[in-house]
Amino acid sequence: MAEGLRIGVLGTGLMGAPMARNLLRAGFAVTVWNRTAAKAAALAADGARVAADPAACAAEADLVVCMLENGAVVGAVLFDGGAAAALRPGAVVADMSSIAVDEARDHAARLAGLGVAHLDAPVSGGTVGAEAASLSIMCGGTEPAFARARPALEAMGRPLLVGPSGAGQIAKLANQMVVASTIGAVAEALVFAEAAGADPGRVRAALTGGFADSRILELHGGRMVARDFATRGKTSSQIKDLVNALRAAEAAGAPAPYADLSLGLFRDLLAADGDVDHSGLWLELRRRVASTP
Repeated sequence: MAEGLRIGVLGTGLMGAPMARNLLRAGFAVTVWNRTAAKAAALAADGARVAADPAACAAEADLVVCMLENGAVVGAVLFDGGAAAALRPGAVVADMSSIAVDEARDHAARLAGLGVAHLDAPVSGGTVGAEAASLSIMCGGTEPAFARARPALEAMGRPLLVGPSGAGQIAKLANQMVVASTIGAVAEALVFAEAAGADPGRVRAALTGGFADSRILELHGGRMVARDFATRGKTSSQIKDLVNALRAAEAAGAPAPYADLSLGLFRDLLAADGDVDHSGLWLELRRRVASTP
């Protein structure tokens, strides 16, 4: 058994399922739970033990990994669903969900009262990174908690301890500010190229390798050119993260005009096209070209 860690995974959706599979491939003993039971049951074929409820998932775990929708859901599963109470003192909770900074700090304090360590450990890399075990994992918490969780985190990506409790979520919000603004910039550039009479696919190829190149130009720009907006990263999740980022920026007294502009554009996209992939921001900007007199 890898490192002797017994791991419980709470949340096996688009991100949690491939992350759990990577833990299993690395040799860890993994128990899984999901609100939609069929999603957890699908992992039994990979060797996971399927738990009936959050408490059963956490009861024998040395490390519990959360990959849930938002802070309210994390709190409900941990504290109302019985997972926290079922944990043994000395266990670690690595919450890899993207939630608000104050929520992460509150969860850490409540778990500490039970003798359980906490890492806020949100990720970047999307479903592609989750499947490839190449996620960027931004951790807030103590050095001892990080050291205990690190072998498992390394089976899912590249973990880095960035500071005390809440720092992981701060890093993720900074990441999402960059992602949102860059998706917008790439969409704007490709919509402009097409409207002005150039082939957007060739323009994208021409930008590759220059100062405008980025992972987002590669992946999201490719989706824009292909008109492939099947959901990998939800527009609703991007909105949630931008709302949290703007609240945190306001509390810190930091300006965030690009994040504010991006939030409005993503909200318009969600209203018009539903919860498409966040690269679908191209649709919103292209729609504005079509409506220009």
